[in-house]
Amino acid sequence: MTAPAAGPRPVDRYLLPVAWAGLAVGASFLASVLTGALAGSTLPVLVGTSVTRSGMDVAGVACVGLTLLGALLPQARALPGRSLRDLVRVRTTADRALVLLAGTWLALVLVGILFRVASAFARPVAELNGREVVEWATELAAGRGMVLTAGCAAVVLGCAAARLRDRNLVQVRIPMVAALLGLITPAVTGHAGSEPDHDLAVIAVGAHVGAAALWVGGLGAVLVLVARHRPLLDAVLPRFSRLAGLCVIAITLTGVLTAQFQLASWAALVSTGYGRLVLAKAACLVVLACLGGLARRRLAAGRTPVLQWAGLETALMAVTLGLAAALTQSA
Repeated sequence: MTAPAAGPRPVDRYLLPVAWAGLAVGASFLASVLTGALAGSTLPVLVGTSVTRSGMDVAGVACVGLTLLGALLPQARALPGRSLRDLVRVRTTADRALVLLAGTWLALVLVGILFRVASAFARPVAELNGREVVEWATELAAGRGMVLTAGCAAVVLGCAAARLRDRNLVQVRIPMVAALLGLITPAVTGHAGSEPDHDLAVIAVGAHVGAAALWVGGLGAVLVLVARHRPLLDAVLPRFSRLAGLCVIAITLTGVLTAQFQLASWAALVSTGYGRLVLAKAACLVVLACLGGLARRRLAAGRTPVLQWAGLETALMAVTLGLAAALTQSA
């Protein structure tokens, strides 16, 4: 008999996402402070902007991961009889979590808009008026991007609620596309939209963000929801591993392109806050690629208990996600 996968304990399963989110938010805040990304902001606005920006990314990436998991899970006919209950349970849990996370994402976007407006007008949130919020949200590219992200989060929330009623009402790929668009939109309507090579910059940033979301979100969803169910893990992990390899290649190539657009010279890598964040993020990517390669080799050798490596990989991904959030604020 095959030994069960060494998945996380029930309590740990739900503490892991909280810990990962905390790592991402903490890394984003620390990086923003050290690089002076929001130097002109008051402390409440600095904290609020950093927390909501990284929190938006975490929630959006989690939504992508949950929907990707729905696409990776095997069909019922491909599983032995006793695993069907696990499949139904995992799908139901993923749909319920998607409702919660999409709602959280939407709330963070709306609150984040207020903090971004407060930062733009150098005023406390309590002193803002409706005209300033509307002006920022409609006249600036970053504002329009945030509004579009809110719309995408609302679509994901609506689709998730519909799937709870009847999974056949909405295919899981629909909220996955909406979640990816919601993550990509702020990036392509921000600094990428003002680059001289506009089209190439937008494509590079969009592909970079999308590939990262699929990699990070997918691994987190697999680790939290599938790790305890060996037949499901055996079916999902090889498919996700192939996707992760493609994502690493896409992230590396598009990351180099994006940095080239933003940095005036090689010296800027060490002389500017943005450059130092790029170096830190690149170092994380190298370590992540090594961890992912180790996990794939163990998997190819039939050593499927790679979950301890996956947990470490996801924790480092959370830190990288926080650095990426700080990058969007320092550009």
